[in-house]
Amino acid sequence: MADRAAIVEKVREIAERVAGDVGLEIVEVEFVGGGNSRVLRIFIDKPAGVTHADCEYISQNVGTILDVEDVVPGARYTFEVSSPGLERKLKKPGEFERFVGRKVNVVLRQPVENQRHWVGHLKGFAQGIITLEPSPGRDIQIPFEQVERANLKFEW
Repeated sequence: MADRAAIVEKVREIAERVAGDVGLEIVEVEFVGGGNSRVLRIFIDKPAGVTHADCEYISQNVGTILDVEDVVPGARYTFEVSSPGLERKLKKPGEFERFVGRKVNVVLRQPVENQRHWVGHLKGFAQGIITLEPSPGRDIQIPFEQVERANLKFEW
């Protein structure tokens, strides 16, 4: 279980089981650092927003299972649970569907219209195609599989 990818997957399975009981979504699990500076992070979300109580619930319940099952072997590690933040990453098709109407930042694997980096309002997501409005009245179509990374863009 010393392989990071295997640890992350096992933590995700445990966290999703615990989170599903209370309507929380596991957005991402990270395991970074080395030695005594390892950090295990779980990012959670729900439609109404994440509360401190939600983070505490996941921290206590997932943390107990991780300790009992010794999922993260070896030296110490820090365990953190938080919301994904105002500019959360978008990785799954369902996340693009959920955030239609919001401003997003998208970086592509291959350029569309000679550009890899796009910022605009997410107008739609259907059949694997993202519709983005980078400027008023101008839409572009981006195949989901071309997205290298994407996140919400907070508007002040």
